[in-house]
Amino acid sequence: MRYTIKQFQKDFPSDDTCLEYIFKARFGNNPICPICKKAGSFYRVKKRKTYTCSCGYQVSPTTNTIFHKSSTSLVNWFFAIYLMSTAKNGVSAKEIQRYTDVTYKTAWRMANKIRGLMNQDESMLEGIVEIDEMYVGGNPRRNLRKRYIKKTPVIGVVARNGKAKAVVVEEADTRSALKLLKDNVKVGSTITSDGSYLYRNKLEKLGFKHSTVKHSENEYVRGDVYTNNIEQLWGQIKNSIRGTYHSVSSKYLQTYVDEFVYQYNHRSLKTSSLFESLISRLGEPHALKVNGSVSLKLRKGVLS
Repeated sequence: MRYTIKQFQKDFPSDDTCLEYIFKARFGNNPICPICKKAGSFYRVKKRKTYTCSCGYQVSPTTNTIFHKSSTSLVNWFFAIYLMSTAKNGVSAKEIQRYTDVTYKTAWRMANKIRGLMNQDESMLEGIVEIDEMYVGGNPRRNLRKRYIKKTPVIGVVARNGKAKAVVVEEADTRSALKLLKDNVKVGSTITSDGSYLYRNKLEKLGFKHSTVKHSENEYVRGDVYTNNIEQLWGQIKNSIRGTYHSVSSKYLQTYVDEFVYQYNHRSLKTSSLFESLISRLGEPHALKVNGSVSLKLRKGVLS
């Protein structure tokens, strides 16, 4: 079932319900206080974004999260997360500004912080893995040898029926491509690519199997050798930048790439699950498992 805006408004009608959700998402339903060792002894402090144990120690669910020291309503934050988890082509800061009635500067900061939740994990890809590069921004020159000057290169890999990884690089060269493969793809995997010189006669030395299709000769599929998945990801990113963001600075391009890679990797999830996935990534891990429950690591007044 789709997670509609009507359901969202029912689940998160106020800042209090949002704060309660963050508390449970980070620390569980019955956290154990490490001071008095009681479970489920935390209760909300009125007019403050904190919870206190019966022994007097307090925790702030928003500490070390994207909401930390933010005066913006938690409902607005949650709605921005909802928008970015439902929009296939991305959400501009202007759109967040219109929906939440905050300043453009605040909306841009919110969107940038939320993209920070979508950073790529360290899992390794395996099996048949497609690799390719794309170029973002700038104006292509007429001289074909210089057509990508002033463009920002991105190199990515996509496991067949699996996840994707992509990184912004200073230059799309062999060194960058091989580093991406060594860091993100298991040795022994089969790499499929176009006929680019970046990969030619180099991957086998690293322990990969390598197959290519020759786009220059109008060959795009040969059996199970193709790069359609990675090119589909590139198409999604480029279309979204053109249609939604219009232009993206090379300084922040990686965060936008992370956003679309995250959505690609969670494409099988329902909207509600994607929203919950983003909320679950809030902050650094401060919770420790103790006998099946969550024990909070506390210091007086705030979460440590």
